[in-house]
Amino acid sequence: MSTVEEITAAIERLSAQDVARIRAWLAEFAERRWDEQIERDERSGRLDSLIDRALEEHRAGRTRPL
Repeated sequence: MSTVEEITAAIERLSAQDVARIRAWLAEFAERRWDEQIERDERSGRLDSLIDRALEEHRAGRTRPL
C-alpha cells in the first residue's frame, strides 16, 4: 500500500470535524506552496515578460480601473 493510499484510508476513518480540519490545513498548505512558487518565479525573472506586457497594455490605454 502506498503512502497516499494509507493517508486516504486514514482520512476515511476521521470524523467530519477532523476532515474539515484536514481540508483547511490542505488549503493553507496549497496557498503557501503557490506563494513560494510565485516568489521563485519572480526572483528568477520568469514573470518579467508578463509584467512588461501588462505595462504595455496599460500604457496603450487598453486597461481600466478595478
